[in-house]
Amino acid sequence: MKKAAVLAYSGGLDTSYCLVRLAKEGYEVHTVIVNSGGFTSEELKKIEARAYELGSSKHETIDITELYYQKCIRYLIFGNVLKNNTYPLSVSAERMFQSLAIAEYSKKINAQYIVHGSTGAGNDQIRFDVAFAVIAPQAEIITPIRDEKLSRQQEVEFLQQNGVDINWEKAKYSINRGIWGTSVGGVETLSSHLSLSEEAYPTQLSKIEPSVIEIEFKDGEPVALNGSKLGSVTLIQKLNELGGEYAIGRDIHVGDTILGIKGRVGFEAPAAVLLIKAHHLLEKHTLTRWQLLHKEPLANWYGTLLHEAQYLDPVMRDIEAFLESSQKHVSGKVKIKLQPYHFEMIGIESPYDMLQSKIAVYGEENKAWDSRDARGFIKIFGNQLKIYHSFENEN
Repeated sequence: MKKAAVLAYSGGLDTSYCLVRLAKEGYEVHTVIVNSGGFTSEELKKIEARAYELGSSKHETIDITELYYQKCIRYLIFGNVLKNNTYPLSVSAERMFQSLAIAEYSKKINAQYIVHGSTGAGNDQIRFDVAFAVIAPQAEIITPIRDEKLSRQQEVEFLQQNGVDINWEKAKYSINRGIWGTSVGGVETLSSHLSLSEEAYPTQLSKIEPSVIEIEFKDGEPVALNGSKLGSVTLIQKLNELGGEYAIGRDIHVGDTILGIKGRVGFEAPAAVLLIKAHHLLEKHTLTRWQLLHKEPLANWYGTLLHEAQYLDPVMRDIEAFLESSQKHVSGKVKIKLQPYHFEMIGIESPYDMLQSKIAVYGEENKAWDSRDARGFIKIFGNQLKIYHSFENEN
């Protein structure tokens, strides 16, 4: 009997190499692609056809887009999570949920092996291995590229030698697409001084004339775009299209990997960047100062733990409970001006806008206190400083 192996398959260079290699070695390879919102139905059909061409015994497509939004993305929005104030965790978050789906599938069919195409130098290998070990401990993990320290050029040569038509120019960039963003890795991102070329980004600038959009939030979640009520997943997809036309949401992230080395990756994430910035602006108007101050470090921890493959730790559910509780008044509309390569937050409207409170207006009049109250407050507020500096004056 052939040995059943579930391959986390994307149709890219690394997983194509794994598929051809394992099929040649006599494995019964089940290719499983987990769609987290980055593929069209037409693209998924082509990936399936290609998998069978390369030797897949059985191909499965698992769609987790709605689950991914409900269990993860909404909390990234609630927390305004940007790793190192730059990266919206496009791949880190997505990869964790893909790993869990692959593990559940392999457990269901009682596969003897689970395979992924990660190298030994990045974060994805840890996310895959942790999820597989926890959810599907019955399976042995196989990682050909990690174990043999293969370069992308070596993978291309192997595939060409085995009759697979593959273009090096297209294969030299590693591209991972999902609803929350697309990562782009290549020779430039292995350096510290080179930027990605315009052509490296999957979405090209196609609109120059500025336009204004409006995003509506209810209890922290995006619910309408330009006045049209939409499901959050559909809204994100449409916002990716709108922002993508202006090439908005591009950047290069530099950060610390779980292994302790520095990593650099390019990305385009128009919807994620626009939603996080719009949501954050709305929160500045509707949350108290203590909510904002306490949310920031907790959200940072949430993003860090998610990035470092700790999604299954119960502390994540605890932080999620706090983040969700904080969104009670985060409702309203945010207007944004879109222009080529950048955007501008125009302003917000919200029934909970504390800037428009009838009690007091910043720099203007108030109805809650008079001048004597203000002087007394300031006098007491400055007491600690007066006490501290009094010793300096005495000495």
